[in-house]
Amino acid sequence: MFSRIARPTATLVRSLSTSSQHNAKVAVLGASGGIGQPLSLLLKNSPLVSELSLYDIAHTPGVAADLSHIETRATVTGYMGADQLGAALKGCEVVVIPAGVPRKPGMTRDDLFNTNATIVATLTDACARHCPQAMICIISNPVNSTIPITAEVMKKHGVYNPNRVFGVTTLDIVRANTFVAELKGLDPARVNVPVVGGHAGKTIIPLISRCTPKVEFPADQLSALTGRIQEAGTEVVKAKAGAGSATLSMAYAGARFTFSLLDAMNGKEGVVECAFVRSEETECKYFSTPLLLGKNGIEKNLGLGKLSAFEEKLVAEAMDELKGSIKKGEDFVANMK
Repeated sequence: MFSRIARPTATLVRSLSTSSQHNAKVAVLGASGGIGQPLSLLLKNSPLVSELSLYDIAHTPGVAADLSHIETRATVTGYMGADQLGAALKGCEVVVIPAGVPRKPGMTRDDLFNTNATIVATLTDACARHCPQAMICIISNPVNSTIPITAEVMKKHGVYNPNRVFGVTTLDIVRANTFVAELKGLDPARVNVPVVGGHAGKTIIPLISRCTPKVEFPADQLSALTGRIQEAGTEVVKAKAGAGSATLSMAYAGARFTFSLLDAMNGKEGVVECAFVRSEETECKYFSTPLLLGKNGIEKNLGLGKLSAFEEKLVAEAMDELKGSIKKGEDFVANMK
């Protein structure tokens, strides 16, 4: 039993490749938080990671010391405070950013904007200075605004590469897979539902018509399922009753996306994940669609593909909110002192 706990390499995250070891330095910014700690644990557990750089404004030396005792090969270093941020980022190939404040009951992701916008702008400014070629994976909400913030900050430094900046929407896919599997009695590990659009409320658009294996639901059940996927984060916020938002499932999803990215960077072919990125697929500047990942980030945007009438309506209804959130992020950087 214990050996399975100590080395759950193949089963812990389904997209984790264990066929060969590679050397990758990965940073987690916000590593002491509710998402950051379990995310760092999952990354420490992976043979794809050789160096783990943990940064936060408090408690990081303790988190790093704790993780460093785990019997996997990744070396772990903790960095704390703004004066150590540059050192934390030096030489990093992938930077994952879950930093920020979580939602409380009654809050929307957009209510987090003022606090998290400043945090993301500060951290991505440091990335632009210290690891401009790194893959940047943003978890901090509201993702619909924090990705435009990241892009605009990188542009100010002349280092923006749209193929290397990702809004991590993977939790929407993970939830869709789980909820569909529950309703149909399937193994969730074998279900794949693409989720497009954005990462908040009605901008989250699960493409149930493109689920593999193929599934069908009556209209009322499809509508209820779609609504549950869109509001699943709020389901967790309410259940935690003021003690935070989705942290463990988000850490899992963040790790899944990071492992897919590392696999692709290592030359694995056919790696596809959805993420919120700079896009020409719709009238929105940023949009989440399935992406073929490669050594340099996005190899090909696979686009929206064929949608059902129900899904086309969902996309149309999401546009105004998505455009507003994107503009809000862009305006924030334009007005920064």
